[in-house]
Amino acid sequence: MQNESNHFQLDAAVCEQARLTRDARFDGLFFTAVKSTGIYCRPVCPAPTPKARNIVYYPSAAAAAAAGFRPCLRCRPEAAPGSPLHRARSTLVSGALRLIEQGALDAHPLGELAARVGVSERHLRRLFDQEIGASPLDVASTRRLLFAKQLLSETDMPITHVAGAAGYASLRRFNATFVAAYGKPPREFRRGKSAAGEADAITLRLPYREPYDFAGLLAFYARRAIPGVEAVDADGYRRSFVVDGTPGWFTVATNGDDSALSLRVHGVRPAHLGSLVSRVRRMFDVDADPAAIMAVLRRSKLLQKPVRQWPGQRLPGAWDGFELAVRAILGQQVSVAAARTFASRIVERYGTPHPAGSEMGVGALFPTAGALAEAPLESIGLPRTRAATIRGFAQACMDGRIDFAAHQSLDAFVDRLVALPGIGAWTAHYIAMRALSHPDAFPAGDLVLRKVAGDGLPIGERAMESMAEAWRPWRAYAVMLLWRSAS
Repeated sequence: MQNESNHFQLDAAVCEQARLTRDARFDGLFFTAVKSTGIYCRPVCPAPTPKARNIVYYPSAAAAAAAGFRPCLRCRPEAAPGSPLHRARSTLVSGALRLIEQGALDAHPLGELAARVGVSERHLRRLFDQEIGASPLDVASTRRLLFAKQLLSETDMPITHVAGAAGYASLRRFNATFVAAYGKPPREFRRGKSAAGEADAITLRLPYREPYDFAGLLAFYARRAIPGVEAVDADGYRRSFVVDGTPGWFTVATNGDDSALSLRVHGVRPAHLGSLVSRVRRMFDVDADPAAIMAVLRRSKLLQKPVRQWPGQRLPGAWDGFELAVRAILGQQVSVAAARTFASRIVERYGTPHPAGSEMGVGALFPTAGALAEAPLESIGLPRTRAATIRGFAQACMDGRIDFAAHQSLDAFVDRLVALPGIGAWTAHYIAMRALSHPDAFPAGDLVLRKVAGDGLPIGERAMESMAEAWRPWRAYAVMLLWRSAS
């Protein structure tokens, strides 16, 4: 075993109490490694409680694996909610973690990841050791292993497809890694299961920490859903997508009494499944730590009632940054319903038919930047200036001046957006809040927020920004709560 100390500070007394009581609020926030068995577990593991002297606590599965511990077969660490990105102290490490989640180290070297976030390999490794307790390669390796284990446990995908979906370069490498971690090859987990993995649909659990206000999230999406591209009903959320030229569709719904959502995907290639799941997890904010978020926000008198009313508030993300940004521009100075109408017209005129999703109400794909860069959008009733803004934004995306890379900072992203004609700070922060899922994005000029803060009489933008300083780094969640309280 490696040195048991790690730089990420865990409160041993809190961890011990959570372990002894199997407190689900801490599931995925730390892992318990048992020196006498060489295994690491979730704090909710149902196995007999080990003696305290044999326990070491780690902030992540990757840190426990890097120290030489193997994942528990009983509590299944792969079934735990993900580690919140706010656990990283720096924006740089948070961004690198998001890139790793999207498979940045599955087929590319560490040096390329370091270059993307603007530091040397050595410095990136040092930051990860200090903030995560594991190296970037350890994080990527654990991510691949646990995702593969989830696919083996929850689906009937052929083992070759599981290896590809989890990011392994070869089946031989996958088998060797799996045997080293679990003591038996992947096929041993498939005994008694049918080989029905060639079917179109793949269903997976997306675990979350309670409380989780899925109904509130669905209501938000329902008001903004683009007809033909998205559909929301009592059963959940559906949408069409295209990944690397291949169209498909997915559904997100509740999973009975389980503290997890159910993701059902149609038409995705195995090699793209991991990045797709990562995007959906972020879209539905399943890795958030509501206790940590609400502990900060409830200190504000203005937010105490909304926090009590909606303690499971999540930040509604977006499947596609370009689509969300166009939708945000359409919504400038008009109602949500009017923006939805404009979005529907854009899809009808410039989108692509998706017959496979027609029966589920998602028979269209949102147009690409190339389709809108020179489109005469005035023909659908858009004002000339707003049509020009969308064309200019689409061209900026095509030129590479604007992208939705996960590792960029909030300030840099906002600065690039407001440099474009027709996009102000409100729109830029709204896009950052949803397209980047940035938890601290804050459209301070929003009239509704300023009215709520002023008890009906809007306060100034500077006063709004000053008030919101106490809500960092969760200002975007405060926005969602205040918007709901005003509706």
